[in-house]
Amino acid sequence: MSGNGRRTTRSRTKSAADADGDDPLRNTKPNPKLRKDRNRAHNSILFDVNLKVMLGVSVFAFFVIFFLIRRLVNPVEEVRRPRVVTPFPAPKIMDLPQFQGEHRESLYWGTYRPHVYLGIRARTPRSLLAGLMWIGVKDGRYAMRHVCQDSDELSTYGWTHHNGRDFGHQILVDQDMTLATSFLKSKVDGSGYGGDWAVRIDVQSKQSERSEDMLRTAHIFFYMADEDGHALSLSTDNLDVHEGSLLASGSRMDVGGWQLHLKSMDDLEVHYSGFKTNHIHNLSELVQENLGAQARKYGRLQLSDTSDGSPNILVFQVSARIPFKTDIVFVSGTGLQSSGVEERVNSLTGTSLTGQLKEKQREFDTKFEKSFNLADKLDSESMIAGKAAIGNMLGGIGYFYGQSKISLPGNPNLGGLNNFISYWPAELYTAVPSRPFFPRGFLWDEGFHQLLIWRWDVHISLDIIGHWLDLMNIDGWIPREQILGAEARSKVPEEFIPQHPTNGNPPTLFLALRDIVHSLKQNKFISTESKEISSFLERAYVRLEAWFQWFNTTQSGKEMSSYYWHGRDVTTTRELNPKTLSSGLDDYPRASHPSEDERHLDLRCWMYLASDCMHSIAEVLDKDTKPGKDYGATAKLLSDFQILNQMHLDDKYGAYFDFGNHTEKVRLHWKENMVGHNHATRELVREVLERPELRLVPHVGYVSLFPFMGRIIPPESWILEKQLDLISNQSILWTDYGLRSLSKTSSLYMKRNTEHDPPYWRGPIWMNMNYMILSALHHYSKGITRQLIQTKRTTKKIFYNKSFGLIVTEDGPYRDKARAIYDDLRGNLIRNVVRNYHQTGFLWEQYDQRKGKGKGARVFTGWTALVVLMMAEAYGES
Repeated sequence: MSGNGRRTTRSRTKSAADADGDDPLRNTKPNPKLRKDRNRAHNSILFDVNLKVMLGVSVFAFFVIFFLIRRLVNPVEEVRRPRVVTPFPAPKIMDLPQFQGEHRESLYWGTYRPHVYLGIRARTPRSLLAGLMWIGVKDGRYAMRHVCQDSDELSTYGWTHHNGRDFGHQILVDQDMTLATSFLKSKVDGSGYGGDWAVRIDVQSKQSERSEDMLRTAHIFFYMADEDGHALSLSTDNLDVHEGSLLASGSRMDVGGWQLHLKSMDDLEVHYSGFKTNHIHNLSELVQENLGAQARKYGRLQLSDTSDGSPNILVFQVSARIPFKTDIVFVSGTGLQSSGVEERVNSLTGTSLTGQLKEKQREFDTKFEKSFNLADKLDSESMIAGKAAIGNMLGGIGYFYGQSKISLPGNPNLGGLNNFISYWPAELYTAVPSRPFFPRGFLWDEGFHQLLIWRWDVHISLDIIGHWLDLMNIDGWIPREQILGAEARSKVPEEFIPQHPTNGNPPTLFLALRDIVHSLKQNKFISTESKEISSFLERAYVRLEAWFQWFNTTQSGKEMSSYYWHGRDVTTTRELNPKTLSSGLDDYPRASHPSEDERHLDLRCWMYLASDCMHSIAEVLDKDTKPGKDYGATAKLLSDFQILNQMHLDDKYGAYFDFGNHTEKVRLHWKENMVGHNHATRELVREVLERPELRLVPHVGYVSLFPFMGRIIPPESWILEKQLDLISNQSILWTDYGLRSLSKTSSLYMKRNTEHDPPYWRGPIWMNMNYMILSALHHYSKGITRQLIQTKRTTKKIFYNKSFGLIVTEDGPYRDKARAIYDDLRGNLIRNVVRNYHQTGFLWEQYDQRKGKGKGARVFTGWTALVVLMMAEAYGES
């Protein structure tokens, strides 16, 4: 967003020619009259000259003193911005015309606050915010619900439908109370920028008769807050929704005048409270404090009907007997005489709103069928789970604004606490992995998200990818976790906020870009979409090049075409196997002793994907091949089967492995430490029982299958059959619920990595990797795509990895075996996810390899939503 105004070295200084031209003394001509009396004029001339010299010295001294004072006041200010926080020097992708105008306005308002149960904001750095709270009851005690968190113990919550643009429907079950929230946007004549929106809140109970009064009455809270601190106006001090629907009003530069209305056919009691604060992320606490004071003073559970002066937050409490329903409407552009506020409010409430919500739900169902073609493939339970998966993915898209915190250890010139430095202020529009646990942007997750989103709405997908690429710094690095703004930071412990500029993350955005480019080549988009995609690729190309080169230089290994993930802890004494967080696979077993000799198989395959995708994009854009940027040659090198086998294949086992300084004889054991004279403490520490040596790291799991996932293995190779055997062996990777992440035969299978770190990627089933494996199985089961290269003398036949030329399809010797495994694995994955969804109400982060039970983070509608593509058998280039 900012940073383009920084002056360059060139603009800070004037040229010598410019300086000469500005010198008034150089161009002064002698006065002939002065020659008549030199003696008399001599003293006068000296005085004039001395005066000019004195003035010049005084001005110079003033600037020197000013500069010194400024340096004393701001000792850490640098003349040059550090490279790590210098934006990439190219036009921003999001400045493209296709992301302005109607597109930008159509996405202005949305449910872009995924960390709360219902949160609305605009895609602008300092926005009006809206949201929902309510009071839940558990074990006879009241508790405020606002921010998504597991401790609330909701039976289920999530979007059953959401189109990513102007409609969503969500169900939240809190003990015996069920809230249904619907969101609808409208743009009509008279609306301000971004249009109007409405929220319907329908409160029901599982029980028709309730004995306790506290369970018969529901208290919900709807609020408006202005991040810019602008004062919000209350309609009246004595709210009575039966006399008028207006609750609040205000004005902003973006949307003009605005009003908030509430309408209901039920008997409601409305109270309010106004707050003046910059700490909007603490709103839950402010409301609870207000309610608590009222309860202690008057013995009633209601807001105080008071307000701070010039409040920038207004909270409205709606209390009523269950069941009840209320419609809340935001209308913009109310300052115009022709705004037609009353008509617009009426069109977004009551029966009119009901009809529009029903129509939007029908449109969602129709688009779901058109996008994924599932009608003849699935039963009704799978369809419901599939719609919830895409609905939650789209409903979880958020907008964030702020500055990442970058860790720069060992740089004394930067000063500050622990040598942290702030990235430039930036915005990010992105999907999130999980609303309660990970409600922010994660780089490697996002590529998997976009595999689903581009098939639903390619415009939204390009918008998201563009936002991510615009976060790139001058070196081509993108921070892997985006914790932007106070609301996002409030969900993350302080020690996990800083990002490390030496560490990468799998470049999974190339997964989505590869599929989009392939579909573009196949003419699967309408003309306007094709033009916009081509324009996007043209603008993004230089950033994608820089991203590729960052990986290719900073993550390269000692051997040519080898790579390793940086960031592993070489000094740890508490980890059984030092984690590789930058790989995304966290505790997946790597070499026991991190070193520069490591060769990480998965990163090599990610680089193959990236280079091959860059080659395809260059073809589409008709880019000339330049020295050092021949991506086709790089892809050919990284897919060279002989080199791959020399570096990573265990011939005896027929499996691919990492390489590094490794020993299997490592364990965790309890060590006692004496504290003082009489107190002993225990800690779990690592013990190495054997000197490590350079070797293959013998752990079969997801990493071993990356060459298979990348379709690098020739279809006739015996190694392909070995991969199929590893996949289908129940003693290794196969389960009835999906493929486990690490073989049961591994020495680290389901082993804790530290006293406080249970196994994560050491056994459980993950849907993103299973999707990639399923995609490869589908590829090998459909017949082998080959390319015929014709020469003058003969026709050569080679294995084809999405290149060019005359394409034919042939059967491979393991086609039927791959097909059988594919069918079984696909069925197992879909059945298990659907069963868990209907049993628990959630999609899960991972699934237990023994019984298939969902585990880890729930409401994990990030890459687990790829189950929809498994249902649709949508695997891109296959």
